[in-house]
Amino acid sequence: MALGDHFPVSESFGVFVGVAGFDWLADGHAEPLKAAIVALAAGGILVVLRSLLKHRKRH
Repeated sequence: MALGDHFPVSESFGVFVGVAGFDWLADGHAEPLKAAIVALAAGGILVVLRSLLKHRKRH
């Protein structure tokens, strides 16, 4: 199974747009690298949480 099958792309993209948009509104310029790092971290957290919840429901 590849990670791409379970990685929450739409949620990560939403976090990226939200962080970049907030930076742009607050500072006048967006920092895409910072937004990408935060989005990947949020996606990773969602993968871990969903995996834990899936295993918890089975028991």
